[in-house]
Amino acid sequence: MNLNELKPARGSKQKRKRVGRGPGSGRGLHCGRGNKGQNSRSGGGVRVGFEGGQMPLTRRLPKRGFKNAPFKKEYTIINVSELDRRFKEGTEVTVQILKEMKLTKKDFSVKILGGGEIKKSLQVKVNAFSESARQKIEAAGGKIQIV
Repeated sequence: MNLNELKPARGSKQKRKRVGRGPGSGRGLHCGRGNKGQNSRSGGGVRVGFEGGQMPLTRRLPKRGFKNAPFKKEYTIINVSELDRRFKEGTEVTVQILKEMKLTKKDFSVKILGGGEIKKSLQVKVNAFSESARQKIEAAGGKIQIV
């Protein structure tokens, strides 16, 4: 096989439709759009969600709830068992160190939860703690500080 013998796979390349080029082309006169009507015109068709004048589904359904999106606090969650597994005794754990270790994905705040057990005493300085995480870290002889 040589470079000059390479060809695209059969059926992968199609010629574009040249509409409105006479009756012999098979797509002349109305160009495949049929006779008159909304969809035969340029710019024709209806907007997304339009149901022919019937009350749209989005307006028929009841609305509930409230989204506090712009003020929502996003946390990356890390369990105490993860800290116990990854850090040595007496280490100072900060948000910066957790980012370097790729335990946090984005620039979210970090919250420590009390999942699992911790036996090492660590100095943890992050944005938030659950009550069970606070108790477990302090019981293991560690210190916590909210940044």
